[in-house]
Amino acid sequence: MKKSLKYLAAFAAVAIAGAACKKSFLTVTPKGTNLESAYYKDQTEAFNGLVAVYDIMSYQSGGLITKENAADAGSDDHVAGGGGASDVTDLQVFNNYTLNETQGPSQALWQGGFQGIFRANVLLAKLPGVPMDAKLKAQYADEATALRAYYYFDLVRWFKNIPLILTEIPASDIDNVLQVPPSSVYTQIENDLKAVVSNGNIPDQVNTATDGGRLTMGAVHALLGKIYLYDKKYTLAASELAIVNGTPGQMNGKYGYQLLPSFADLWKSSNKYNSESILEADHSSKSGGDWGCIACTEGNVMDIMVGPRGYVAKTAVAPDYVSGWSFIPFTREFFNFIHNDPRNFATVANLDSLKAAGIADYTPGYDNTGFFLNKFAGHVSDKTTGGGAPELNYPQNMYEFRLADTYLMEAEALIMGGGDQSRAAALMTAVHSRAYNDGKSHPLQATMAVLKNERRAELAGEGHRWFDLVRWGDAPAVLGYKGFKAGKNEILPIPLNDLNATKIKQSKEYGGTI
Repeated sequence: MKKSLKYLAAFAAVAIAGAACKKSFLTVTPKGTNLESAYYKDQTEAFNGLVAVYDIMSYQSGGLITKENAADAGSDDHVAGGGGASDVTDLQVFNNYTLNETQGPSQALWQGGFQGIFRANVLLAKLPGVPMDAKLKAQYADEATALRAYYYFDLVRWFKNIPLILTEIPASDIDNVLQVPPSSVYTQIENDLKAVVSNGNIPDQVNTATDGGRLTMGAVHALLGKIYLYDKKYTLAASELAIVNGTPGQMNGKYGYQLLPSFADLWKSSNKYNSESILEADHSSKSGGDWGCIACTEGNVMDIMVGPRGYVAKTAVAPDYVSGWSFIPFTREFFNFIHNDPRNFATVANLDSLKAAGIADYTPGYDNTGFFLNKFAGHVSDKTTGGGAPELNYPQNMYEFRLADTYLMEAEALIMGGGDQSRAAALMTAVHSRAYNDGKSHPLQATMAVLKNERRAELAGEGHRWFDLVRWGDAPAVLGYKGFKAGKNEILPIPLNDLNATKIKQSKEYGGTI
């Protein structure tokens, strides 16, 4: 089916009315698709609509594209991998920079982002007429507004030239929307988030047993701080992120954030919503997702995608990996970079080493390096007990924000903005010292060169590296060997479906006019 903006606008209302999604803070069992015009009768239906807006945070396309595996494929730390040169072509062409308006991750990323925006706009349009508690209504509205800003931030980073749609638009009118300058998008989402902060309707903390995955005010500050960083408003970025970070290395008493003592504990699927977690995209092993609709599963497809192909444990001490599809393996160059860092073992699964030692075996895939993404490799112990296709139902959540990332973002803002360099060093040192987990300080200097290395080691495989290289202006030099072209590949092409029969124009970087 053609996934154009017109389709997404129409689909958003149906998706919310049907409430056909599951999150950790709500399980909905739909009994048929409700007409959107007859929905929003009460607080329960408004809540279901809010859940539908959140659901897009864990969006995965029917073609197995996620924003993490797409960004990883385009970075220098990974190759696309998989079973062959045409296996998930959208990742392959981003890896070698032969992507265009018909091939690459553009369609999936565009579709996911605008689904979230349209769902938020529908909910914001309907909420004023819902008979419900006024304070709760205000909270729902602010959550939807913040989530819309989150989706717009991803879209403007990926595509630059995008429409700015802030109201519910009938599908019949969607072909007439126009793109706006990126600065207008940044202004809008910054102002929206500042208003959400000022309103004070979103809580500082939530009960993760019932509301895990839901926005807190700390997450809103983290998002606003990150947006300011990309908008080169360094003083404002540092100020927002300092609210999240508190005193480096100590618990933030207001929000409860604290670095975990062990870096490896971050990647245990049972360790959801830990003290380092600021915001997570929720996944479940119990949604029953199957091959009839890959995009419908609530399981994490990254877990099966990045695991070693043909994996066989040969001894009792072998890791309990499931046999995966060998996508997004690390490069030899990255392994050499991280090899002597304490984060190496939790980050990289060195299958050639396990094979040489007779501990385990595997089948080399396409562009094999032997170095797999251990953070997200699926484990037998996490196999679903809730039905559906096991490979589509792994429960590991994905971090949207975690404290080590916000520490390093604040440090970057302080360095780039000429702020408190001693605080920047303390933030970086806290992250670096945690990697050793030996109770000692392992100090770092507050320089951009050191900051770049620390982000690379700490956040490897989490979908940050490509954006970091583009933000720093380093992408042409670092990614040139892959085919990256300066002045072009800093963004993705707008997908063809949304150029046909609409007023949307292709970006000039890809032969367009804007």
